[in-house]
Amino acid sequence: MLIRTDGAGSSHRFLEWLITQRLSYSVGFALPSTTGELLALMDEQVWTPAYNSDGAVREGAWVAELTGMLTLTGWPAGMRVIARKERPHPGAQLRITDADGLRVTAFATNSVRCHASSGMASIAARTRLSCRAVTENRTSNLTAACSTVLV
Repeated sequence: MLIRTDGAGSSHRFLEWLITQRLSYSVGFALPSTTGELLALMDEQVWTPAYNSDGAVREGAWVAELTGMLTLTGWPAGMRVIARKERPHPGAQLRITDADGLRVTAFATNSVRCHASSGMASIAARTRLSCRAVTENRTSNLTAACSTVLV
Protein backbone atom coordinates (compact mmCIF):
# COMPACT_ATOMS: atom_id res chain seq x y z
CA MET A 1 0.00 0.00 0.00
CA LEU A 2 1.28 3.46 -0.91
CA ILE A 3 0.78 6.31 1.56
CA ARG A 4 0.90 9.68 -0.19
CA THR A 5 0.98 13.09 1.50
CA ASP A 6 2.06 16.58 0.61
CA GLY A 7 5.09 18.19 2.25
CA ALA A 8 3.32 18.30 5.63
CA GLY A 9 3.79 14.52 5.85
CA SER A 10 7.49 14.79 5.21
CA SER A 11 8.57 14.46 8.84
CA HIS A 12 11.18 12.08 10.21
CA ARG A 13 8.85 10.54 12.80
CA PHE A 14 5.98 9.99 10.36
CA LEU A 15 8.21 8.28 7.80
CA GLU A 16 9.82 6.09 10.47
CA TRP A 17 6.33 5.05 11.63
CA LEU A 18 5.29 4.18 8.07
CA ILE A 19 8.38 2.00 7.75
CA THR A 20 7.57 0.16 11.00
CA GLN A 21 4.13 -0.55 9.51
CA ARG A 22 5.81 -1.92 6.34
CA LEU A 23 4.11 0.70 4.17
CA SER A 24 5.43 2.40 1.06
CA TYR A 25 5.38 6.19 1.08
CA SER A 26 5.60 9.06 -1.32
CA VAL A 27 5.63 12.47 0.35
CA GLY A 28 6.29 15.98 -0.84
CA PHE A 29 9.85 17.03 -0.11
CA ALA A 30 11.05 20.61 0.35
CA LEU A 31 14.01 21.42 -1.86
CA PRO A 32 16.88 23.54 -0.54
CA SER A 33 17.35 27.13 -1.68
CA THR A 34 20.44 25.90 -3.59
CA THR A 35 18.34 23.75 -5.92
CA GLY A 36 19.29 25.80 -8.97
CA GLU A 37 22.98 25.16 -8.35
CA LEU A 38 22.36 21.44 -7.72
CA LEU A 39 20.44 21.07 -10.96
CA ALA A 40 23.16 22.91 -12.88
CA LEU A 41 25.62 20.20 -11.77
CA MET A 42 23.48 17.44 -13.26
CA ASP A 43 24.08 16.07 -16.73
CA GLU A 44 21.01 16.58 -18.94
CA GLN A 45 21.08 12.85 -19.77
CA VAL A 46 20.11 12.09 -16.15
CA TRP A 47 16.65 13.53 -16.76
CA THR A 48 14.11 11.09 -18.19
CA PRO A 49 10.70 11.97 -19.61
CA ALA A 50 7.88 12.08 -17.06
CA TYR A 51 4.64 10.20 -17.64
CA ASN A 52 1.01 11.20 -17.34
CA SER A 53 -1.22 9.05 -15.16
CA ASP A 54 -2.27 7.09 -18.28
CA GLY A 55 1.35 6.05 -18.93
CA ALA A 56 1.93 8.39 -21.87
CA VAL A 57 5.00 10.63 -21.95
CA ARG A 58 4.14 14.10 -20.63
CA GLU A 59 5.55 16.65 -23.02
CA GLY A 60 7.74 19.26 -21.33
CA ALA A 61 8.22 17.32 -18.07
CA TRP A 62 11.19 15.29 -16.80
CA VAL A 63 12.23 13.42 -13.64
CA ALA A 64 15.61 12.65 -12.06
CA GLU A 65 16.88 11.28 -8.79
CA LEU A 66 18.53 13.78 -6.44
CA THR A 67 19.23 11.42 -3.53
CA GLY A 68 23.01 11.39 -3.88
CA MET A 69 23.21 15.18 -4.22
CA LEU A 70 21.40 16.00 -0.96
CA THR A 71 22.42 15.72 2.67
CA LEU A 72 19.84 13.31 4.07
CA THR A 73 21.31 12.74 7.52
CA GLY A 74 18.52 11.81 9.93
CA TRP A 75 16.11 10.70 7.23
CA PRO A 76 15.16 7.00 6.97
CA ALA A 77 17.62 4.64 5.32
CA GLY A 78 16.60 3.79 1.78
CA MET A 79 14.72 7.06 1.23
CA ARG A 80 15.01 8.40 -2.29
CA VAL A 81 14.36 11.96 -3.46
CA ILE A 82 12.95 12.32 -6.96
CA ALA A 83 12.74 15.73 -8.66
CA ARG A 84 10.32 16.68 -11.39
CA LYS A 85 10.78 19.67 -13.63
CA GLU A 86 8.19 20.93 -16.08
CA ARG A 87 7.01 23.99 -17.85
CA PRO A 88 4.78 25.97 -15.49
CA HIS A 89 1.14 26.54 -16.33
CA PRO A 90 0.42 29.88 -18.02
CA GLY A 91 0.36 32.65 -15.42
CA ALA A 92 2.12 30.58 -12.74
CA GLN A 93 4.77 32.41 -10.75
CA LEU A 94 8.15 30.76 -10.39
CA ARG A 95 9.56 30.07 -6.92
CA ILE A 96 13.09 30.31 -5.54
CA THR A 97 13.59 26.55 -6.06
CA ASP A 98 12.58 26.71 -9.74
CA ALA A 99 15.34 26.76 -12.33
CA ASP A 100 15.75 27.72 -15.97
CA GLY A 101 12.12 28.82 -16.23
CA LEU A 102 10.87 25.37 -15.20
CA ARG A 103 8.80 24.47 -12.11
CA VAL A 104 10.83 22.08 -9.95
CA THR A 105 9.15 19.90 -7.32
CA ALA A 106 10.32 16.87 -5.40
CA PHE A 107 9.02 13.96 -3.40
CA ALA A 108 10.65 11.45 -1.08
CA THR A 109 9.85 7.76 -1.43
CA ASN A 110 10.97 4.36 -0.26
CA SER A 111 9.72 2.78 -3.49
CA VAL A 112 12.24 0.92 -5.60
CA ARG A 113 12.52 1.13 -9.35
CA CYS A 114 9.65 -0.47 -11.21
CA HIS A 115 11.49 -0.98 -14.52
CA ALA A 116 15.11 -0.20 -15.30
CA SER A 117 14.28 2.19 -18.14
CA SER A 118 11.33 3.98 -16.58
CA GLY A 119 11.63 3.50 -12.82
CA MET A 120 11.62 7.10 -11.64
CA ALA A 121 9.05 8.17 -14.20
CA SER A 122 6.78 5.26 -13.18
CA ILE A 123 7.13 6.12 -9.50
CA ALA A 124 6.45 9.80 -10.20
CA ALA A 125 3.36 8.95 -12.27
CA ARG A 126 2.09 6.64 -9.51
CA THR A 127 2.58 9.43 -6.96
CA ARG A 128 0.66 11.93 -9.09
CA LEU A 129 -2.09 9.37 -9.76
CA SER A 130 -2.59 8.66 -6.07
CA CYS A 131 -2.76 12.38 -5.41
CA ARG A 132 -5.48 12.71 -8.05
CA ALA A 133 -7.40 9.84 -6.41
CA VAL A 134 -7.24 11.60 -3.04
CA THR A 135 -8.47 14.84 -4.60
CA GLU A 136 -11.31 13.07 -6.42
CA ASN A 137 -12.28 11.21 -3.25
CA ARG A 138 -12.28 14.45 -1.26
CA THR A 139 -14.43 16.10 -3.94
CA SER A 140 -16.90 13.20 -4.05
CA ASN A 141 -17.16 13.14 -0.24
CA LEU A 142 -17.76 16.87 -0.25
CA THR A 143 -20.40 16.48 -2.95
CA ALA A 144 -22.09 13.70 -0.97
CA ALA A 145 -22.06 15.83 2.16
CA CYS A 146 -23.55 18.79 0.27
CA SER A 147 -26.22 16.53 -1.27
CA THR A 148 -27.14 15.23 2.15
CA VAL A 149 -27.49 18.74 3.51
CA LEU A 150 -29.53 19.95 0.54
CA VAL A 151 -31.95 16.99 0.46
